[in-house]
Amino acid sequence: MNRITDYLELKLNIIEWIDEYVKKNPVEALVVGVSGGIDSAVVSTLCAETGLPTYVLTMPLHSKSENTGLSDAHAKALVDKYPNVKVVNVDLSETYNKFMLNVNDTFTNNKLANANTKSRLRMVSLYQVSGSVGGIVVGTGNKVEDYGVGFYTKYGDGGVDIAPIADLYKTEVWELGRYLGVDPRIIEAKPTDGLWDDGRTDEDQLGASYADLEKAMESGYGPGVEPLEKFKAQNSHKMNPIPTFKL
Repeated sequence: MNRITDYLELKLNIIEWIDEYVKKNPVEALVVGVSGGIDSAVVSTLCAETGLPTYVLTMPLHSKSENTGLSDAHAKALVDKYPNVKVVNVDLSETYNKFMLNVNDTFTNNKLANANTKSRLRMVSLYQVSGSVGGIVVGTGNKVEDYGVGFYTKYGDGGVDIAPIADLYKTEVWELGRYLGVDPRIIEAKPTDGLWDDGRTDEDQLGASYADLEKAMESGYGPGVEPLEKFKAQNSHKMNPIPTFKL
């Protein structure tokens, strides 16, 4: 799915959108985590392009070497190109280990819960830095993840202040990444959230490619329809407002 005809215009529009938000709010910096994936690479590059103070966090947490290598390489490329970028490395591996050791064994045997804890530790790190520098946390979710299947951790990578690419399909993010000059290794890497020891990809978890899910979202047809509806129902608690008792 590619609805974009002019990627220069898209880049400028997103940068302007971020600038306008910053002007209207007490914001002194942008804070974004990079994982070695295309979404965070694109968002961090767009943040750097604003010229605003930008803090890029690498947050290894028992991460695969290929993901750590790509995130480190991308962060270094940003620092080399943009004087407004600072890189902050927060290795959360020991923090996670200690946290899990301090939780009763009864509550550490669910692999999904453990994976979500990793994501939430990263969110805490982003907001620690953000709060210290008067910044905002910039989200890296795309349209399929945020509004199609709810493929993110509630109060983890779903905990952000603004979402500059959440109306872009994954295939559009890849194309924008190419336009921005993102490392080809990141563009070509299979998407993964990096939260699982077995290295499973997004497609492994979702049961469909991003292209198929995008087609299902746009037309209601194709092999992505069934997994789209399954995950939409399963994750509606993330995408809908919190149920509130009212007097």
